[in-house]
Amino acid sequence: MKDALMRLGLHPLTVDMGVADIRENPVEAQQQELRLALANAGFELLEDRRDILIQQIKNIVIEVVYFSKEPLVYNLSTYLSTRLDHDYTYMSNLFSERLAITIEKFYIFHKIERVKTLLVYEGLTLTEIANRMHYSSLAHLSSQFKKITGVTTSQYKQQNDRKHL
Repeated sequence: MKDALMRLGLHPLTVDMGVADIRENPVEAQQQELRLALANAGFELLEDRRDILIQQIKNIVIEVVYFSKEPLVYNLSTYLSTRLDHDYTYMSNLFSERLAITIEKFYIFHKIERVKTLLVYEGLTLTEIANRMHYSSLAHLSSQFKKITGVTTSQYKQQNDRKHL
């Protein structure tokens, strides 16, 4: 993405997880070229502050679920409020209004998706997964998994082990 911005005569200050901060305000022609380049790469240009905030929330949730080695020191709502310097109630209402899902459900959905990957592809035990994903207990992980997927972790593993034979 950095190279594409520079080809348009823009100077990115940072590029991280699909978000770029650029030094200048692009003129209309640069914005049009940027929209086209991003669309060709499967991205879109977010210009509305609310859409940008929603994308930042999504990025942080993904970062926490897929890349964080340490458990959150605070709960997710406090973490998001601190990182994004916004009131959590405002962010939660905006997120739900625009995406028809709460931040918490979005977070849980991604945690369960990560659990599925660890279960099938990395061969970890449920206890190892519960620890890695910072669940308070194995029972909590199991009940959340069944609530979201409709099957137990054992059933899911069996179904997916057969698919990979």
